[in-house]
Amino acid sequence: MSTRRGTGPFTVDEYYRMAEAGILGEDDRVELLDGEIVQMSPIGSRHSACVDRLTRKLTQIPEERAIVRVQNPIRLSERSELQPDLCLLRPRQDYYSSAHPRPGDTFLVVEVAETSFEWERDVKLPLYARAAVPEVWLVDLDGRRVHAFRQPSGDGYRSVRATDPGDELVPQAFPEVRIPVDEILP
Repeated sequence: MSTRRGTGPFTVDEYYRMAEAGILGEDDRVELLDGEIVQMSPIGSRHSACVDRLTRKLTQIPEERAIVRVQNPIRLSERSELQPDLCLLRPRQDYYSSAHPRPGDTFLVVEVAETSFEWERDVKLPLYARAAVPEVWLVDLDGRRVHAFRQPSGDGYRSVRATDPGDELVPQAFPEVRIPVDEILP
């Protein structure tokens, strides 16, 4: 489960200044969610294996069509910068070295939840929806399901599909890519 730190609300710029001042260390596992600095849960082995499986599957997409980004930041707003487990991003020559991607740069965000499904669904997912991230997959390792969210609005996602082992996931931006749920769940 994630825990809150700090006395925000902070902006992304203030968040980075805290890192430059040594208040936040390079090895701190934190995200900025709606102005609050939140400690992320440690990454367990099932979580890592799932991220690795998904990375392998998503790298089928040619790099000239999408960049696969693993556990790196995406700036959702002036008060939110999250580190999803995976993102499929629009290609850019500089691979986003000049600035972290924003919602308009994303095709897909994937969050893997080993013990934090409710947190991911109730806290992070609404931030993605408000920022208009077009598609989010939430992998529930304990529940052995993947929830696919599409059609963002200010109130959440209008399209929600829960998949089970035996089903397939298909990124809406890449309909030729079919990922069997069995091949990503441990």
